[in-house]
Amino acid sequence: MIGAERGVWLGGSSHRDDLSTFTERARRLDEATVVRLRERPGGVIVAWVATGFDVLASRVVGGRVRPADLCAGADALLSGLAAMDGDDGYVDPGFGMDSAWRGVLPPDTGFVHLDDVPARAVLDLAQQGVDLAKEHSSAHGPPASLLDQEVVAVTAGGESLGIPMRCVFALTAMGFLPQTPESVGADEVVRVRAMPSWLRIDARFGTVYRRRGDPAVVLR
Repeated sequence: MIGAERGVWLGGSSHRDDLSTFTERARRLDEATVVRLRERPGGVIVAWVATGFDVLASRVVGGRVRPADLCAGADALLSGLAAMDGDDGYVDPGFGMDSAWRGVLPPDTGFVHLDDVPARAVLDLAQQGVDLAKEHSSAHGPPASLLDQEVVAVTAGGESLGIPMRCVFALTAMGFLPQTPESVGADEVVRVRAMPSWLRIDARFGTVYRRRGDPAVVLR
């Protein structure tokens, strides 16, 4: 489908599988979710979704997009990925959903590394959060007081920054960390970066972003 005016071209089956897993996990959080795909230099695509925790999630795969920034419904994208043309890696993303995306994306550069947190500690926090959520959740999900609770504090260069539980939940819900402590090496970490307006957490399989200040601006 080289002549297609709109589409995604992936660099092989491994990239298709990565994007499929990312999209499926996002759909479990919200059946009507939209995936935003942006091409970046070097033959890579950055996929973005809103997780429902007022946290954005992203994953990088190899490929290209036409146009260079497009939005697709998760269901349509998954169908296209399942039917990917093996000859040129073409994926039909379905009808354009650009108008369904809400909010801004974080910048590509400008983040400063603050600290690393052991991945096993993050998994432990996630399990504690799940247990608390079972006790206190309503039909609307975990209470905001639990999601907003700062469960990790990092300090660097005189700056202290708290990581809320909603970021921990987003990391584990999107599968960005192995799902069991036994699958995590003792030296595996998640990397915490920040800039004045954004918090960024990089894990083995993807990255989450939380707007600092007024997070509601992200999804408004």
